[in-house]
Amino acid sequence: MPSLRQLLDRHGSALVLDAAATSVQVGWLRRDAAPAWTASEDEAGIALFTGIEQLGVDLNAIEAFIFCEGPGSLLGIRTAATALRTWTTLRPRAVYTYQSLDLVAQALNRPEVTIIADARRQLWHAQVVGQPLRRVPKDELTAPLLMPAGFRHWSELPPEVETTPYDLAALFASAVEVDLLRPCDEPDAFLHSDPEYKTWTPQVHRAP
Repeated sequence: MPSLRQLLDRHGSALVLDAAATSVQVGWLRRDAAPAWTASEDEAGIALFTGIEQLGVDLNAIEAFIFCEGPGSLLGIRTAATALRTWTTLRPRAVYTYQSLDLVAQALNRPEVTIIADARRQLWHAQVVGQPLRRVPKDELTAPLLMPAGFRHWSELPPEVETTPYDLAALFASAVEVDLLRPCDEPDAFLHSDPEYKTWTPQVHRAP
């Protein structure tokens, strides 16, 4: 798992796509230049492409992609993943993924804090720096708790949870040497487990 600095040393440049939060962020990172970032509250299908346009990036000049696989907005993340699969089919390039809560935890580097995001069905994603991501019920979470700003939630918030900024420019600057990127062949949204489907058996309804 390379760090951001190692990735840029290897590839020279990388485009970052992160649609995990309500603010969709796009970054253009180069080895010998200052990073450039955009953020938009538009839906991901618009924000990702306008972000690239605002940064003035030629898709053919991109040597590698960095992609947030979640946790976060499944629709936004899958929109970004679809774009990446299309671009890398037209011209193969390296793709690396990272997880949103891991990035926050690594950047803050506070082992006493748990970074959380809604996992639905009254469960929460829970990330502590240096530990695997867990999915736990609310009553198993212990303070202090931080939730990244702009992450939607459907479940009732745990008590004493506070919000922490989800600003990729600051987070990546703090975690530039951390090994948090993973090579990825098939970009897609992160899931703790594969979805389960009930088998439907067609039957003719008869009166009792």
